[in-house]
Amino acid sequence: MRPISPRYLLQFSEPTGYLDFARFGPPSHAVLDATARLLEKATHAGPSTVDELMREETRAKAAAARLCHSDIDHIVLQPHTSLGLMQAAFNAPGGTVLVSAAEFPANTYPWARAEQAGRLTMRRLEGGYVTADRVAEALTDDVSMVSVSAVDYRTGYRADLAALREVIGDRLLVVDGIQGFGVIEAPWEVADILVVGGQKWLRAGWGTGFAMLSDRALERMDPVLSGWTGARDPGLFDDEIHPADGTAAAWSISNLSPVTSGAFAAALELVEEAGVATIAAHLAARVEALEDVLLSHGAQITSARERRAGILAFTLAEYPPEQVGAALNAVGIAATVRPEHVRLSPHASTSLEITDRLREALVSLTHPDRAEPTSQPATAGNATHELLASLVPAVHGLAAMLGPGNEVLLHDLSRLPDSIAAIAGDLTHRTVGGPMTDLLLGLIRRGTTHDLINYRTNSPDGRPIRSSTLFLRDVNGVAIGCLCVNSALPETVSADAPQREETFPPDVDSLQRFLVDRAIAKVGVQTQQMKKHHKAAVVQELDEAGFFLIRDSVDHVAAQLDVTRYTIYNYLNEIRG
Repeated sequence: MRPISPRYLLQFSEPTGYLDFARFGPPSHAVLDATARLLEKATHAGPSTVDELMREETRAKAAAARLCHSDIDHIVLQPHTSLGLMQAAFNAPGGTVLVSAAEFPANTYPWARAEQAGRLTMRRLEGGYVTADRVAEALTDDVSMVSVSAVDYRTGYRADLAALREVIGDRLLVVDGIQGFGVIEAPWEVADILVVGGQKWLRAGWGTGFAMLSDRALERMDPVLSGWTGARDPGLFDDEIHPADGTAAAWSISNLSPVTSGAFAAALELVEEAGVATIAAHLAARVEALEDVLLSHGAQITSARERRAGILAFTLAEYPPEQVGAALNAVGIAATVRPEHVRLSPHASTSLEITDRLREALVSLTHPDRAEPTSQPATAGNATHELLASLVPAVHGLAAMLGPGNEVLLHDLSRLPDSIAAIAGDLTHRTVGGPMTDLLLGLIRRGTTHDLINYRTNSPDGRPIRSSTLFLRDVNGVAIGCLCVNSALPETVSADAPQREETFPPDVDSLQRFLVDRAIAKVGVQTQQMKKHHKAAVVQELDEAGFFLIRDSVDHVAAQLDVTRYTIYNYLNEIRG
């Protein structure tokens, strides 16, 4: 399984026990920062501020288009899935729409209301998963549209969109993607109307979302639910009613908040950076781990076990869901509790510690006499990757073989910046859970994870040492960790061995202070005398050094430079182009 980018994981800080992403996904730091930055810009509005803010809409549309293999002419931003489905129903060409009777109400009310208004006829597909075979059996000549959720909210069943597309032929396929977009791989492009809300798995916050319309949908739909921003030439105020635009913009009713558009763009770009396939694989692993715990304690899985996404629903014999939910809540697990079952929904960022916490809750419920806390705080020594875990004993064995005056350590790159997973020897006075050096942090930031063999540097107390760093990679060639050997044996170092500047900070605070002090020293101006370009130069130096891979680093440097955190983000945006 390909590891997730450490930068992606550092964007999230939900509690370990949060397992309710099918209901709401706590936003990332990138979303929070984008919201604050854009609000700050709006607070100091000038002649061009509104135009600049409105560009966030295009940025969000472009990111959505890339993720569903479309283009911005076929994308319209919307504040939630309900609006998109309501427009699909009222803009429909007539005929009959086939809808599962077990859909979430947001998927059935629009069609029912459109039927009340005489726009179409709704027919319910009763019972069971929405499969291609069941839909094929229900199709009649009057069916013009089929509406389905990509992932069922109760069962987690992942619809086979490609098969549905094939069986319905030229009819319109409407897909609600809110329970899967961004965390499962699916052929979204086969949908004629795809509606997605951003407040769940995309972790963009409320008021975010989009709809994608195919050419077939644009040709057949009659956009009666369309506002002035959905008309051709929306900026032309000539007292005339203009026809609806020929693109997906026709479904626009009014300008959305550029602040939420920018937040949505940040969330979508995070998904792009990590990769949907990688997110999907890690999510599947979390679901499987939770399922194993549930089955080992006699739970009955009521959600789909094949073609599933991130939803895991279960019951426990003799214990009503409310009682199970209370036991989960007692150990800090957030879940959805319904009369028929308890629903767990982790994300790729969910810590594997959650299995211990779930086990603790189930034991306290089923065997209260044996219940005892089993959850342990995460330690850097618990390497998360199989390869790294197997090397932890080798660290101590190798150090023993090399003897006194040597140090061997293992870094886990998924735990940046507190990456030391194992260490033997005391040459650099560091411990498990400590940070990597400034040299390694800069290499990872630049993506130049090549081995460094037999170079000279100095220990914290000034002694010359010989060092080698070997990057460890998974089957896909992605760096997941590194094995470092430091030796205080200057007589064995060749005179030709390269000299590298490297510091060995004992903790993250020390690393932050060192990097900031070094960046300020390179600029050569005291902070009190710095102009804007001096401060921007400090930020650029820190960015290249990997400083912003460290959590809360923006606040730290903002305090040092006596500016707001939003100013730091503005510098970063300018630097990164």
